[in-house]
Amino acid sequence: MSTQATRDESGAAGFEDSLDYVTVTVGEQLLGLPIGRVQDVFIATRITPVPLAPREIVGLLNLRGRIVTAICMRQRMGRSAAPAPEGCADCELVAVGIDQGGEAFALIVDKVGEVMRLERSTFEPVPIHLDSGWAGLAKGIHRLEDRLLVVLDVDAILRIELPVAA
Repeated sequence: MSTQATRDESGAAGFEDSLDYVTVTVGEQLLGLPIGRVQDVFIATRITPVPLAPREIVGLLNLRGRIVTAICMRQRMGRSAAPAPEGCADCELVAVGIDQGGEAFALIVDKVGEVMRLERSTFEPVPIHLDSGWAGLAKGIHRLEDRLLVVLDVDAILRIELPVAA
């Protein structure tokens, strides 16, 4: 019985030493969203634009009866929006669902990848040379074999400055 307890404790300890991310791509950059913050991944269609909204807010959509604010991660990260396919009235966009403070958000990304488990010991603070538009939205990085995984700060992403009413 003590052997089983030791195995369970070591298995649990292994999970404590790792960090799990849902990986997404914006442009060519691999990004990680902490898995505990991700509610779902879906295809967003029929997005209703919001007049006078900040450029990062694509609009609103209805997801299973819930109103969701769609945020373009390209715009949020200071990049130009991806061009819409020609003749696309009801374009399908890849979205990651996030909840914060009882509100629902859809982060529009270029591509959703896999769930990645990385060792906590490989997590590094945001490097000083990281693009300033991205650095304010990042918690840190993981250096992978062939690329850099930028870990996103969901709270920072959702802090969008609203225009001041005239």
